Amino acid sequence: MPRPVWSGAITFGLVTIPVKVVPATENHSISFHQYHRTDMARVRVKKVCETDGRTLSVDEIGRGFQTPDGDTIEITEDELDAIPLPTAKAIEISGFVPAASIDPIRIGEGYYLEGAGQVAAKPYVLLRKALERNAKVAVAKFAWHGRERLGLLRVKDDVLVLHAMKWPDEVRSPDALVPGDVEVGEREIEAAVTLVDSMPATEPSAFKDEYREALEQVIAAKSSGTAPPEAVPDEEPGGEVLDLMSALRQSLERTHGEEAPAGREATVHELPRRSARRGSAKGATGDGAARGTSKKAAAKKAPAKKAAAKKAPTKKSAAEKAPAKKSGAAKGAAKKARSPASTAKKPAKKSASASTTKRNTRTDKSA
Repeated sequence: MPRPVWSGAITFGLVTIPVKVVPATENHSISFHQYHRTDMARVRVKKVCETDGRTLSVDEIGRGFQTPDGDTIEITEDELDAIPLPTAKAIEISGFVPAASIDPIRIGEGYYLEGAGQVAAKPYVLLRKALERNAKVAVAKFAWHGRERLGLLRVKDDVLVLHAMKWPDEVRSPDALVPGDVEVGEREIEAAVTLVDSMPATEPSAFKDEYREALEQVIAAKSSGTAPPEAVPDEEPGGEVLDLMSALRQSLERTHGEEAPAGREATVHELPRRSARRGSAKGATGDGAARGTSKKAAAKKAPAKKAAAKKAPTKKSAAEKAPAKKSGAAKGAAKKARSPASTAKKPAKKSASASTTKRNTRTDKSA
């Protein structure tokens, strides 16, 4: 463990816990120095006085604040230590809130809190168990590096962790970065959700700094006098994708390793035989296969249309007879209209009997 960077006490209510602040993270980035290209000599940055041009030592350098008038006001280390702040040597807990209520953008680097001495062991464990049982985090204030800071205390692996937080007025508003009015379809949202669900859930611990590893290989190769490894060529872009749905489908294909469904397929339904005209109309709005089917059905059913046209007068006569059944006067008129026809048929019968009598008479005479 590195050495502590701050020491003080946690206070909540009347409870005081002496602690030491230890960095919880470390930086593995490769740092470079500046050199003179001609002789590869190290380039140093020196602090020089603007008035006499001398290079100053650390003991000769102090702090000061420049006013708008151009005057410089010196602030000494003793004056900073004597500022009347209750949080000068303490992490003062102000309250406890749910962890979800803290915006992650306000959370800074983390520090482990180590109990200072045996006297801090019991209150340290007491605070830890209280945070674990309530599933909350503590919001605190403390003074550090010449300013008062806002902090967050939480539990990690049975150890209290202190995070420095940004003050509310230190977080910039993102309102100017919000895109304008954009219409997103439901199918696009569903495809994006499907893509999110299909991607593997990789733990953050599985990631590694590939840039640092490649840089270490370059340094090792040059130090041994060999050529640095060649860079892997980037994949050629497949062109600009203008359709968002196409981009989502291609992403799903890469994730699953197979072709993703493009959407619902069209289906062709058989048209009813009775409604030939309606079927032809539906075929006009459908796909090409439906149009061909409707045209064949219309061609086969053309004689049926003619027959229906011939039978139309019969339907009209039936429609004309329908009112005759309802009115009694119409029935009487219909009977009178039928009586002449019936009287005309009776003489026809008599004439038929008379012709039979004449035939019989001729037969007798011949006999």
